[in-house]
Amino acid sequence: MNTLKTVFLMSIMMILFLFVGYLVGGRSGMTIAFFFSLAMNFGSYWFSDKVVLSMYRAKEVDYNTAPDLYSVVQELSHSANLPMPRVYLIEDQTPNAFATGRSPEHAAVAATTGIVNTLTREELSGVLGHELAHVKHRDILIGTIAATIVGTITFIAQMAGWAMMFGGRGSSRDDDNGIASLFLLILAPIAATLLQLAISRSREYSADADGARISHKPLALASALKKISAVNQLKPLNNAGPATAHMFIVNPLKGVGIKKLFSTHPPIEERIKRLEEMAHVRG
Repeated sequence: MNTLKTVFLMSIMMILFLFVGYLVGGRSGMTIAFFFSLAMNFGSYWFSDKVVLSMYRAKEVDYNTAPDLYSVVQELSHSANLPMPRVYLIEDQTPNAFATGRSPEHAAVAATTGIVNTLTREELSGVLGHELAHVKHRDILIGTIAATIVGTITFIAQMAGWAMMFGGRGSSRDDDNGIASLFLLILAPIAATLLQLAISRSREYSADADGARISHKPLALASALKKISAVNQLKPLNNAGPATAHMFIVNPLKGVGIKKLFSTHPPIEERIKRLEEMAHVRG
């Protein structure tokens, strides 16, 4: 299923580029856009994890440079029967974490200094168990490619806006292009949000449940979610944007007003409730 989703997302990216290429340069523009989309799909599969990590200036660490973080990931990887992922640290006091990579054999887990300093070891174990559940489910490739696509959609929408502001007028083709650009300008942010919603919401519940099983600490994960959510609402993560918001364990963007309707994550209260019910059943 995840393979089909990956193919679908890459196809969406190609269609978008072909559409924009036609708007800009007709058939010749479509030809250029076709080769450009092939390059983007190749790059998103092989290198998008590196792009995301570089966006947040994440630095790879080992046991000597970050013993607490590294040892927890090591223990959980063994518990989940997964290869040891690369471990990264992001210099940011807002607690959050995400996983990325194209497969369990090429996975990376990134955590902020804030989450390492704020959470207890049990809570950190619950959070990292959640991220390793994404690795185990092979969600990480879809999430990383989605980040690339959403970023691309946002870029296309911005380019459409500039084209409308500075594009020529006076011909029916110009009028058609203006209408198409306006349509794209309105549609692109909506499409990006819907894409994130479709990918993120259901898989977070699953990652919570499996992460709690990997760490054996559902209540610790529930406690961690409370803490992380509270801080992120007060002080959103630096450099966080809509393109990568769905990758984090908690939405790193401040949800105010209408933004709450387009959250990339299920409600924290519902996630906590399910974890507490899970702990009660385990008894």
